[in-house]
Amino acid sequence: MITVAVVDDDRMLLDGLRSWLAGVARLRLLAAVTTVDALLDGPGHGADVVLLDLVLRDASAPEDNVRRLRAAGSRVLVISTVADRARIVAAVAAGADGYLTKDHDLDSLVAAVETVAEGGTAHSPELAFAWAHDACPDRPRLAPRERQVLLDYASGLTLKATARRARISPNTAKYYLDQVKEKYRRAGRPAYTKTDLARRVREDGLDG
Repeated sequence: MITVAVVDDDRMLLDGLRSWLAGVARLRLLAAVTTVDALLDGPGHGADVVLLDLVLRDASAPEDNVRRLRAAGSRVLVISTVADRARIVAAVAAGADGYLTKDHDLDSLVAAVETVAEGGTAHSPELAFAWAHDACPDRPRLAPRERQVLLDYASGLTLKATARRARISPNTAKYYLDQVKEKYRRAGRPAYTKTDLARRVREDGLDG
């Protein structure tokens, strides 16, 4: 049994996920809340996998949310309708275990949760696109084969089709994507918003 929690400030989506996940015998929903603070202070603390909305209305930084949830012992699957490449990249660099857009069906979501719970990465073309089009000057250097697989998968090809084009097995294609993730994880590049920077300045002032 995999325990799951959801952090999202869209009430309709929370209700929808409650209904969806209630019908999946191998998953148990512990909490569905609107902020990371509410989750960490409540019964969802320490869930195996947290479905985390990329951008919350409390102006919290995605990468900080990921780090807090990982510190609490949960793995994190980011979900969003916002195609903000910089925030997606920062969230995964901070420790998120995958990214999905909210238009995926229940089977895809459950498969991603199971992959993340087992310690794997929930790869998606949207995540590959964010990496492939990362324009930050300090982005990690990718090997030619890693970049080829990343670009093909980002174009919308399935993992099998990506592997076929590169003349490798799907497992090898996934290995290259995992290597890209690990390079970003090691780089750990922060991508702070103005709100987050202002908060950090205030906190530093209080500590000083």
